[in-house]
Amino acid sequence: MEIRKIGFVLIVLFFVAYEGIQAQENKTFTVEIALKKESKAWKKVPGILRHIKEPTFKEQRYMILSFGAIGDGTTDCHAAFKKAIQKCAINGGGKVIVPAGIYLINGPVHLLSNVNLHLEKDAILKFGTHPAYFTPLVKVRWEGVVCYNYSPLIYAYKQKNIAITGSGTIDGGTEGTWSLWKSGNGGKNQDSDKVVLRQMGNDGVPEDKRIFGNGKIGSDQFMSAFGDGKPHYLRPDMVQFYECRNIVLDSLTLKSSPFWTVHPVFCNNVTIKNLTILKGTTNDDGIDPESSSNVLIEHCTISTNDDAISVKAGRDQDAWKRKGTKNIVVRNCMLNSEIANAFCIGSEMSGGVKNVFFENCQSLKSENGINFKCNLDRGGYIKEVYIRNYDLNVCSGNVILFQMDYHSWRGGNFPPDFSGFYLSDITCRKALDKSIHISGVSDKHITKVFLNKVRIDMAIKAPEISFTDQVITNGVRINNTPFLLK
Repeated sequence: MEIRKIGFVLIVLFFVAYEGIQAQENKTFTVEIALKKESKAWKKVPGILRHIKEPTFKEQRYMILSFGAIGDGTTDCHAAFKKAIQKCAINGGGKVIVPAGIYLINGPVHLLSNVNLHLEKDAILKFGTHPAYFTPLVKVRWEGVVCYNYSPLIYAYKQKNIAITGSGTIDGGTEGTWSLWKSGNGGKNQDSDKVVLRQMGNDGVPEDKRIFGNGKIGSDQFMSAFGDGKPHYLRPDMVQFYECRNIVLDSLTLKSSPFWTVHPVFCNNVTIKNLTILKGTTNDDGIDPESSSNVLIEHCTISTNDDAISVKAGRDQDAWKRKGTKNIVVRNCMLNSEIANAFCIGSEMSGGVKNVFFENCQSLKSENGINFKCNLDRGGYIKEVYIRNYDLNVCSGNVILFQMDYHSWRGGNFPPDFSGFYLSDITCRKALDKSIHISGVSDKHITKVFLNKVRIDMAIKAPEISFTDQVITNGVRINNTPFLLK
């Protein structure tokens, strides 16, 4: 009995001591501690990069012209691409070569394991835009909720060792077609479907009952069992890889995406480099790694109407029991957005986002240079984010923004955890709204934010910081005046 009592006392003393250490640590989040933590964290990046390895492919080459493709811009080449990719995969993989020309593709391109779709200089994939081309429906994640919808223009499901490379162009043709679904032209409006899908995610409706697109899954005799057979208007992504691993996208130009442009979902080991992404219409995010791990994004030039790069992890209840996002490295990119964020995390982040490293990037124009965004439906967390050496020209909104009041709030009360943000060597020439805006909520403060050597040459409005704990500054200058938190 005496031994048990002694053991119990030791356990109690341990927890008392631990809580004391934690309390002391919380009180002593100083510049020195933050600098040490930041330096130690950046030393993790080489270890993350060792887990990001580009796949290799057999030397076998499959010329798309040999499968009946004609690059005249008017002949439908969908069947030729399907045959070439299948033949390449069956034979153990290799490169499907697309030479110069304009290839009309009336349907999706589905990549298979061990296939590198290689677009040579002046090769253009021009996708048809009739919704019927993009059936049968496939499993996707749409704005953070899993469902069945029209196939993305380029799609892969549970494949490994896949690539799209070369200096060619992928054209989604959204203007005047898919884009009308956003504006509601002719009554075709995605808004009602968004509401239904989000409620399905909230209620835990089985995935095979979340049927959008043309409202059908399977052959005609099974239509009554699956879906409502009615048309729906959720636009497809340009590129979505779902539950894939060992991926590379390299040196392409992508333009006029119907919706999000490059969207790896539940993926691992992803390299995205040397891309040029040109704007289409609203919601044309450039690169959105979602619930994915070990992702490298580098040397990309992105000009979109929506977020240039947005790190995501699912929406609300539908994401709480699914995997989150971790080990994301973004470096040496040019990020421009007409009406949104150059770089952001969220707003779909309910599965949790951690270990994000962003460095040596530029932005000429955006609304917000950096935005960590969510609302009170989300839950989840964003933590351990490291940003350094970021040069911005003009922000029509904020240089640095933390917000928990992002739109589409449905009335939940699940404030996320925001903790551990280290932002260093950030410069901006002009901010037309608040220079720095960090706003938590009364029930959930934003904690441990380190702003180090941040310089904003001209800011119209003063910083706003509320419902936070342990926000510290070091060498922050706004309008050529040192900014110190009171």
